[in-house]
Amino acid sequence: MLMPKRVKYRKQHRGHRRGKATSGNAVAFGDFGLQAQESAWIDSRQIEAARIAMTRHIKRGGQVWIRIFPDKPVTAKPAETRMGSGKGAPDHWVAVIKPGRILFEIGGVDRATAAEALRLASHKLPIATKFVERPLAAAAEAAVHEAAEAEEAS
Repeated sequence: MLMPKRVKYRKQHRGHRRGKATSGNAVAFGDFGLQAQESAWIDSRQIEAARIAMTRHIKRGGQVWIRIFPDKPVTAKPAETRMGSGKGAPDHWVAVIKPGRILFEIGGVDRATAAEALRLASHKLPIATKFVERPLAAAAEAAVHEAAEAEEAS
């Protein structure tokens, strides 16, 4: 499971999840991605379950990128403990997710396989997600249009 090797501080404040993702909100490595529609804390176990679901579906064909990392410690106190006596011990690790963040990417497989793999992964996550594709580069798109126009002219 994913977790940091070392951290500067063992315990963190809870923080807030306001706003949209300003970075990590575009498909950068693969051809298809899974984009978050809501904000949430995603546990390292949920990330691992989604990764396993994707890699099993694509059967070692193609490549999977995990674009999120659980670097926030969440503390918990033991069951049936009285109130007070400080903050609990670190229990698990979460990734803070904002709407628009790309969670996973897939490359090297066809669209139908990628869509199904990411759909299976989305069922392992506690938030609503959306299947997104890498937009064609402006130059590549212009080249396609120019080739089509040249073909019509001749």
